[in-house]
Amino acid sequence: MTEAPVRVRFAPSPTGHMHLGSARTALYNYLLARKTGGQFILRIEDTDQKRYVPGAEQELIDGLRWLGIDFDEGPDKGGPLGPYRQTDRFEIYQAHAKQLVDTGKAFACFCTPERLERVRNEQQSRKISTHYDGTCRNLAPDEAARRISSGEKHVIRFRMPSEGSTTAQDLLRGEITVENKLLDDSVLIKSDGWPVYHLAAMVDDHLMKITHVFRGSEWLGTFPLHVNIIRAFGWEEPIWMHLSVFLKPSGKGKMSKRESAEAIKDGYSIFVKDLQELGFTPEGVLNWAALMGWGAGEVEDVLTLDQMIEKFDINRLNPSPAAINFSKLDYFNGEHIRRMAIDDLAARIKPYLTKAGLPVDDDMLLKIIPLIRERLVTLDDCLPFAAWFFRDNVEVNPVELIAKKLTAAESAEIVRKSYALLKDLPEFTHAVIETPMRMLVDELGLSPNQVFGVLRVAITGQMVSPPLFESMEIIGKQKVLERLRNAIELLEKLA
Repeated sequence: MTEAPVRVRFAPSPTGHMHLGSARTALYNYLLARKTGGQFILRIEDTDQKRYVPGAEQELIDGLRWLGIDFDEGPDKGGPLGPYRQTDRFEIYQAHAKQLVDTGKAFACFCTPERLERVRNEQQSRKISTHYDGTCRNLAPDEAARRISSGEKHVIRFRMPSEGSTTAQDLLRGEITVENKLLDDSVLIKSDGWPVYHLAAMVDDHLMKITHVFRGSEWLGTFPLHVNIIRAFGWEEPIWMHLSVFLKPSGKGKMSKRESAEAIKDGYSIFVKDLQELGFTPEGVLNWAALMGWGAGEVEDVLTLDQMIEKFDINRLNPSPAAINFSKLDYFNGEHIRRMAIDDLAARIKPYLTKAGLPVDDDMLLKIIPLIRERLVTLDDCLPFAAWFFRDNVEVNPVELIAKKLTAAESAEIVRKSYALLKDLPEFTHAVIETPMRMLVDELGLSPNQVFGVLRVAITGQMVSPPLFESMEIIGKQKVLERLRNAIELLEKLA
């Protein structure tokens, strides 16, 4: 584990919704920065304007803040080594590309897209791997300069070493070696003058003094290219970590759009914004994501963000693919809900109730929370358990008022006797209610499930609810008696 303060970055492209894998990458960067007293930088990699999605950058920032992952430097914060949006750094990339050309490490390529397509087709017909054939690699510098000055369209390609091999170190995977003859002269600057990722990210990481690079294993294929670009400039390499990939719940392959759409039907998603809207908590999402690829090494697996910072160790990261397990998300989310302070949980639940059009009384909500907290998996689970508290009247299915093995008339008698008993109680607290009600059960010669089941439906409109007597105390004597009278009327019509 590194002791020195690190500089790490989360560098997403604003091309869509923030994915669970991106959230985990951001989290690991954040944990290492906070663990070492270093800096965590947000950099927006938006040079691919064809894939740019309006609003995606703000969604990324909002997602980080919802998760509680605060960055030290970034587009809306500034910092000493900005700008932090790549479209604001055009001249920087141009200057570095020119430096590579001037030193012979890159070259101008004038091949048209049509010619490159013909070359690819020919290579495919010969059943060899498609690659750039080096047509412009050995152009004389003065000829290339003349063609550029005449306005001929071109790109800048990296001059990959053609002999030997490239070996680089990945902290999680060890040494990675690739024969240079298998590597291509990749484009660094497109014909419109904008850099591709391979150049821009390496330049930015160097200039922003990034010490550790966490990124997905999908970048392993271009890892040798990135290493060669850094070495062509003579720069020190960061410590590389290519993280485990997320697999679909079956463990076979990555999540597809179709499987993501199916997951959301079941109340799950792999996108941060969806998870927020589905009632998951940032604590639960972070805990779940963190342990898919990191062995915290403790029996206790329910961790707050502060505890993650304390325990984080990059040497415990695991490069093996991790299958997405939504049951574990439910587990972590429920555990974090149960550990929340009552006022905190009430504040988080209230928006779901008000969105449902309920007039929420804050004092009542604080009393309800201890009754429902153990039953919640997501925040929006509050609706079936708590919505009825805030309604003046509840809709009752008359059939559900009939107790098991009893008639409508016998069930009506249960409600009448309960009404008479409750009406005369001097206090209406759950402690005062419970003893005489249990005595009534014995007097009627029925089971608690029969008697209290009828009352539960009559008072809450539901067959499942929070503890009955505590719920009766919260809504008060007047509402309880009104609902019992209504139940009597409904049962009498069925008798």
